[in-house]
Amino acid sequence: MKFIPLLLLFFISASANDAVHTYAKSKECKACHTQIYKEYYGSMHANATTQKDPIHKAVWDKHPQNLKQERYGCGKCHTPTADNLDKMTTKGQKALPDAANVTHQEAISCAYCHRIKSIELHKITNTNIMSKTQKSYFGTMKEHIESPFHGIISEENEHMKNGNVCIGCHSHKMNKHGLNVCSTNIDNELNGANCVSCHMPKIDGSVSLLNETKQHSFHGFAGSHLHSEMLTRYVNISLLREINDFKVNIDNQTSHALLLHPLRVAVLKVTITRNGKTTKLKNETFVRVIGADGKPAMPWAAKKDIKNTMIKANEKRVVKYDFKILKGDKVDVVLGWFLVNPKALKALGLQDEKVATEFNVFKKQSFNF
Repeated sequence: MKFIPLLLLFFISASANDAVHTYAKSKECKACHTQIYKEYYGSMHANATTQKDPIHKAVWDKHPQNLKQERYGCGKCHTPTADNLDKMTTKGQKALPDAANVTHQEAISCAYCHRIKSIELHKITNTNIMSKTQKSYFGTMKEHIESPFHGIISEENEHMKNGNVCIGCHSHKMNKHGLNVCSTNIDNELNGANCVSCHMPKIDGSVSLLNETKQHSFHGFAGSHLHSEMLTRYVNISLLREINDFKVNIDNQTSHALLLHPLRVAVLKVTITRNGKTTKLKNETFVRVIGADGKPAMPWAAKKDIKNTMIKANEKRVVKYDFKILKGDKVDVVLGWFLVNPKALKALGLQDEKVATEFNVFKKQSFNF
């Protein structure tokens, strides 16, 4: 199966760990993996907690588990290294996010990802099976490297190699109403998936100070929040000029939707410059709205899609503009997104949060006639 993921996002609140384990702190990796640690430290993996991600916090603030001061079900993906993860995942227990608990603030740590041994497939969501040995880490290097801090399992972990290491959390999430809230790989077809090759492309710099290499896999995790420029190669924009109008083609060359999180809104902006005067055409938006009883609803309450115009997997979306292009015209096309649907900002209390309100430019292209 051809699988070129584009924008994996942190929305799934589901079972992503087989048990509570003890993990080394990410800062311990800094001494040897200097560049990788710097990339990771600024990533959404390192900032997935309610204290560090205002969008996640805004959703969590309205979650029934939080309103009842019960358990933090989202912790299964957002704080999987928590020392009380078992209580977070057990109905009837009480375990909420704790800013003072260092295991909570590790978020999705280096050790967590590198100790994923295998993935169990389930209907509601998948489960990561973890190595029980603290000093055994999985990677993609063929040669065993001795380290004063940890051992590296010498065999290439198949899930690291083919990118499936991500799908324990990022594959799918079914809510209690049977709605697939956030899906990357609907059919659970692991073979051929390569999240890593797109979201963690090879860049210059050594993998560690103990083992000099020319390149390493980028650990800033390119996605809708950060480093989206690394993903522009997977979406092509072209323009077809006709006699009295023109069409903009957006070719999504991935096997999942352009944006996955139901809060996101993609926007296509087009302007025409003629004789020094610029005309802005009507924006085209692409969105998936989930809801119940014909109205938008939170992910735990939604029963179906009430609107879905998001650009789908391997789709070439054609947008027609009733505007006649003349010789000498310049057409500027911008494709980007809001991380939070502007219509949902007030309800979530995010109207003053820059990360939620700013427009993220993904790809620009100009056409001269």
